[in-house]
Amino acid sequence: MSTSRARVEDTYESQNDQRLDELHTKIRTLRGITTDIHDDVERQNLMLDETTDRFSAFGNTLTQASDRAARAFGIGEGQLKTFRIAMLFVAVFLTLWVGSKLYYWWSPAGTGAVAV
Repeated sequence: MSTSRARVEDTYESQNDQRLDELHTKIRTLRGITTDIHDDVERQNLMLDETTDRFSAFGNTLTQASDRAARAFGIGEGQLKTFRIAMLFVAVFLTLWVGSKLYYWWSPAGTGAVAV
């Protein structure tokens, strides 16, 4: 009876060892997965920080450009300089007029050019 009991205990002991090895393997795999997740989160945090820095730099550059444009056109604390605005409208009109003339001159007949 004691030999059969010893065999049963040995069987249980070997099953416990086998299950312990399986558990150890699963724990090792889980540790690897958590390490990979941690590394990925760190990379994403770094990328978010870099993106935040880039957007902040872009916002500063945009603010500076807006301030320079306001100073160039006299917009801001002082008065709006009407001469500069009028000259801007004249320049835009002339550019559009010359552009339309060049377009009709270069376009072949039948695509919008007026035949004479």
